[in-house]
Amino acid sequence: MAIVLLSERTRLRLIEFSDVEAIHELHSLPETDEFNALGIPQDIEETKSIIEAWIAENGLDIIKNYTFAIENKLNSDFIGLFGLKLGSEKYKLGEVWYKIHSDYWNNGIATEVLARMIDFGFDELMLHRIQAGCAVDNIGSIKVLEKVGMIREGIGRKILPLKSGWSDNFAYSILETDQRKQGSIKNDPSI
Repeated sequence: MAIVLLSERTRLRLIEFSDVEAIHELHSLPETDEFNALGIPQDIEETKSIIEAWIAENGLDIIKNYTFAIENKLNSDFIGLFGLKLGSEKYKLGEVWYKIHSDYWNNGIATEVLARMIDFGFDELMLHRIQAGCAVDNIGSIKVLEKVGMIREGIGRKILPLKSGWSDNFAYSILETDQRKQGSIKNDPSI
């Protein structure tokens, strides 16, 4: 299935096996691992085993767990990963996650891509609610989630097994009826 989503500066496409080296590099960066429970892979074979399941899920007739490669629209450079996991059809719920290469931090890419994915979830998948979790010390992700209009709903105590130890996790969500903010294609005619 070919799904391609565009934002102002990025192209999101379902990951392929040819992305393994770029994904392995992303997962191997200590700075991108700091707030990620996946951990740094021991070798590229471990990365291959992780993404094989993602690629298989992307290939189903009805996708319940999307994993996108984020690419620079101008030169096709790999920027990172974005995931959207759907809950049961009855609840019309999606959960998002992202991991951006540190070379692209602090320039609005994560906000832009998250806003695009929120539009995709509500406008194309007809979701009612999109949620995300974030380690309480992950200031960068907190800012991203809040910039797109997600609301902090609560805290999960010591649920993230990070390399630094157990971390609390903020719970965020946005509803289809909430106002979408910065970066949203639907609400920003300049994009």
